[in-house]
Amino acid sequence: MADKQSGAFRTTIGGQALIEGILMRGPEKQAIVVRGPEGLVVKEEELRLIRDRYPILGLPLVRGSVTFLDSMVKGVKALMFSADFYPEEAGAEEPSRFEKWLDAKLGNEKVEKLVIGMSVVMAVCFSVGLFMLLPTFLASFVERVTDSVLVRNLVDAVLRIAIFMTYLVAVSRMGDIKRVFSYHGAEHKTIFCYEKRLELTVENVRVQPKHHPRCGTSFLLVVIIVAILVNTVVFALFPVGNVFLRMLVQLLLLPLVVGITYEFNRYVGGHDNPITNFLATPGLWMQNFTTFEPDDTMIEVAIEAMKRVIPAEEGKDAW
Repeated sequence: MADKQSGAFRTTIGGQALIEGILMRGPEKQAIVVRGPEGLVVKEEELRLIRDRYPILGLPLVRGSVTFLDSMVKGVKALMFSADFYPEEAGAEEPSRFEKWLDAKLGNEKVEKLVIGMSVVMAVCFSVGLFMLLPTFLASFVERVTDSVLVRNLVDAVLRIAIFMTYLVAVSRMGDIKRVFSYHGAEHKTIFCYEKRLELTVENVRVQPKHHPRCGTSFLLVVIIVAILVNTVVFALFPVGNVFLRMLVQLLLLPLVVGITYEFNRYVGGHDNPITNFLATPGLWMQNFTTFEPDDTMIEVAIEAMKRVIPAEEGKDAW
C-alpha cells in the first residue's frame, strides 16, 4: 500500500536480529550479514518456499503454521551461522564424546540438520508449555474455590499474559540479549527508511523510529491473545472438566490459532486506519522490551542486509 503524496509504501521485506548480525528476508532471497572480527560476513540464499511446490499450503489459515515453522527453521540456521563468528569464552570445553560420535557417524551436514530440528522442536515446546499449558494447569487450582468457568478462564488469561511479560522483561535485562535487541532496532529503522524511499545511509536510518507496526516478534503476543479468545469460545460451547484434556484440546487448536494470528497480522499490516492502528498498539508497546536503540555499526549491518534483498523489479516487494 503506497502513500501517493510521499511515495512511501509498505514492504513485505522483514528481518530477524542475530548475534552481532541481521537476517533480512525479501521476496526472492534472504541475506545474513554478521559483523565478524575481520569485518562484515555475508551469506545470501535464494528463497525456496514449500508452499510454491504445494499450493494447498498457501491457503488462508493453513499458510500461517507453514510460514511460522519455515521462519523458525531459517531463523535457527541464521543464528547458528552468526554464532560461528561470536568470540568464544576462554577455556571453552572440548566437544563431548557424544558430539564427536555424532559427527563421525552422521557428518557435519546431518548433525547440523539434527541440531536445527531439535532446536525448533525445543523452542516450540518451550513456548507452548510456558505460555499456554502451564497457565492452564495453574488456573485449574481455581476449581477448588469456585466452579465458575468464567473465573477459571479469566485466571488462565491473566496468567498467560503475566508469565509472557515477566519472561520478556527478564530476558531484556540480559547483557548479550540487549545487543541482539539493539540489532532488532537497526532492522526496524532500516525497513522504515526503505519504506519512505529514502537513501539507505546511516544518517537517514538513525532518525527513524525503532518500533515497527509489522514486527514479527509481536506475533507471539497476538498468538496468546487469539488463543485466549479461541479457547474461551470452544470451552464455553464444549465444556471440558479434566485439566489435562483441556491442555490436549489446546494443542489440537494451536494450528488454528496460529493461522488466525497470521491472517490478522497480514490484515493489520496491510491497512492504515484508526482501527488497525489501535489493534497494532499492543505489539508496539511490547517492543519497548524487545527493541533497543542501535549504534551506527549495527545500522551499517542492517543496511547491507537490506540492500541485498531488495528485488530488481520495483514494487515486487510491496505489501
